[in-house]
Amino acid sequence: MSERKVRVRFAPSPTGPLHIGGVRTALYNYLFAKKHKGDFILRIEDTDQARYVPGAEDYIIKALEWCGISPDESPKHGGSFGPYRQSERKGSYKEYAFQLIENGHAYYAFDSSEELENMRNLAKKAKMPNWQYNCITRSSMKNSLTLSDDEVKEKLNNSTPFTIRIKLPRNEDIRFYDEIRGWVIVNTNNMDDKVLFKGDGMPTYHLANVVDDYKMKITHVIRGEEWLPSAPLHVLLYQYLGWEDIMPKFAHLPLILKPDGHGKLSKRDGDRLGFPVFPLQWQDPKTNEIYSGYREKGYFPDSFINMLAFLGWNPGTAKEIYTLEELINDFSLERVGKSGSKFDSKKTIWFNQQYLRNKSNSELAKMMINLVDYNVPIEYLEGVAKLMKERASFISELIEDDYYFLQPKHYDAKTIRKKWKEDTPQVMIKLLKVLSNINEFTSSNIEFIFKEFLELNELKMGQVLPNFRLIVTGEAMGPSMFEIAELLGKKEVISRFNIGIDKVSLEKQTS
Repeated sequence: MSERKVRVRFAPSPTGPLHIGGVRTALYNYLFAKKHKGDFILRIEDTDQARYVPGAEDYIIKALEWCGISPDESPKHGGSFGPYRQSERKGSYKEYAFQLIENGHAYYAFDSSEELENMRNLAKKAKMPNWQYNCITRSSMKNSLTLSDDEVKEKLNNSTPFTIRIKLPRNEDIRFYDEIRGWVIVNTNNMDDKVLFKGDGMPTYHLANVVDDYKMKITHVIRGEEWLPSAPLHVLLYQYLGWEDIMPKFAHLPLILKPDGHGKLSKRDGDRLGFPVFPLQWQDPKTNEIYSGYREKGYFPDSFINMLAFLGWNPGTAKEIYTLEELINDFSLERVGKSGSKFDSKKTIWFNQQYLRNKSNSELAKMMINLVDYNVPIEYLEGVAKLMKERASFISELIEDDYYFLQPKHYDAKTIRKKWKEDTPQVMIKLLKVLSNINEFTSSNIEFIFKEFLELNELKMGQVLPNFRLIVTGEAMGPSMFEIAELLGKKEVISRFNIGIDKVSLEKQTS
């Protein structure tokens, strides 16, 4: 196994949008492959045509592209082991299903859906709610194990609908090693004879994924915990098909849990709890219901990926901010935990905040320019970014204060009530004259002159600075007032003083 090139696959079904749990599975596969100089394959498992959702495959591909998880082989990129849609590999599965029948490891089942439902109802009445088609009950069902050879031939010749089920041995322990959980042992008495091949000529997931993994030379199967109960069946299929020596290693990832830790995070939890669970916005083609996405909410793809990496994996250090290359270097399955990870929406915002702060003002300005409705130079937006980046978590928050672009239309009522005294207009007129005489209108000069003004007039900072901010911005709080003044420029600040003193005084009188 060590001599084989590492090849892993992410194999989603196009039955809807890609949940963040699926993105994390793709990410861990990608990190593992790149860490070991291997290949990451995207395979679309669309054998369940009844659940196929138009647009879902395209969504999956676009979501991975946005995240920066680029497959080496996929339906879009091609490759030497295609096709990469299971529906296009339809003709390659039947021979293996028949091989299993010939070897005595599978059988034809002719039971109709009505007959199966009837058996389940009878079992419920007998207080056996979890009826299974297994090594015991199959003896009373309509299959090639209970029918004569002639009856089976007749049904096949008459095109009687059938499925092919695996024939599990009775009371046999299936053992396999999971790279995350250690040894797993399951007795076949606790398993059922799963359908491998359906009457519509399509394989089920179990047969198709094993055959495809074999043909695509997959060395490691890294997938969600929900597939752990199916793993013993897949191990048996490798044995029965004679591929045991090249069976991939298995690793089953822990669940992503709801914020309270109770149960798996589902698509219904997202917008209900106020955060997305999909990487991109998704509109259901049947109901037209829209689900929010991380991209549309303003998250950076690299912060989103960084956050996901920590939902199950821990580097063993205090480091939390990682580039994709750093994740590749440090990632290992040994440091993926067995227990579920609680989703923390506040921590997700924190990650985005860190990435925003680490970006240059120039980078941020280029992102901001598409969001502002005002015709301002990009250099000005760089100045806004510099002032706002420590206070923001998203790009949209950098430009949410209108005072950077417009003179105030409203003034903070609480500040007016508490800080705008009877003599304040005269103080502000004096300050206006001082500001008008500053030649180099820089934040350091403004601050020096302002403090000098306070000292000369025997005024306290709390008497003047809140009103200075109020007149210029209309707000009670914000970044450094001196830096805001420099950014706005002398002409604009003077203009706002000339208008604001009278406006605020009028609001004080009418309040």
